[in-house]
Amino acid sequence: MTQADRARIFADLHTPGTPLVLYNCWDAGSGSAIEKGGAPALATGSWSVAAAQGYADGEALPLDTLLSIATRITATCNVPVSLDFEGGYAVATDALRANVAQVLQAGVIGINFEDRVVTGEGLHSLETQSDRIQAIRAAADDAGLPLFINARTDLFLQSAPEAHGTHLQEAITRGKAYADAGASGFFVPGLSDPKMITQVCDASALPVNVMCLDVSADTAPLAELGVSRISFGPAPYRAALRALTAQAKQLYGKAG
Repeated sequence: MTQADRARIFADLHTPGTPLVLYNCWDAGSGSAIEKGGAPALATGSWSVAAAQGYADGEALPLDTLLSIATRITATCNVPVSLDFEGGYAVATDALRANVAQVLQAGVIGINFEDRVVTGEGLHSLETQSDRIQAIRAAADDAGLPLFINARTDLFLQSAPEAHGTHLQEAITRGKAYADAGASGFFVPGLSDPKMITQVCDASALPVNVMCLDVSADTAPLAELGVSRISFGPAPYRAALRALTAQAKQLYGKAG
């Protein structure tokens, strides 16, 4: 199976009402374990990948290290792999295209790409972020790969839940602009209100991705809202580390 085949399979898994569920991995070992559990595809979470290497989130993990991890995951696992690429490790479109070309060489078939200013404050303007998505799409086209660009807006992560309603229209506007720029999916992490999720799904021409941070949650209610993708972000890593700590405490006889 070619990389392009994997990309097409991955895109086809995004179906409103019967969403792709991604239990996020952080390295080749966790990816392989999740694949053995029956996952049809894999996706990394930037927080988890960074934490597993002793780094903070927010592109503190060196790009070369990220690419090495991505390469090991795609070489080890047989299902399509999407990479959380944060802000692309660049702002300018030329540098972004060069970075994306390296990501494609690592064998991944999709990326998360966020609109927050990773090393600054706030979000990129709609126009700037649209230009950046266009640059990524051009880089993928140059490589002959139908890259799944999961365009993420941080509007809801950067605001309190009680203020989410005031950002809903801007999110919908951004989703439409990102679709026009060449995005493949629209990611709204932090949004949890069922009615607002439904509004985003109804307004979006792209498959909508929501994030669930409870690893024991029933995903059926989210599926019923019309989402096409449910991801778990850092939750699987945190759950795995809690289990490891509990096992170590049992071994060494520590209480609490």
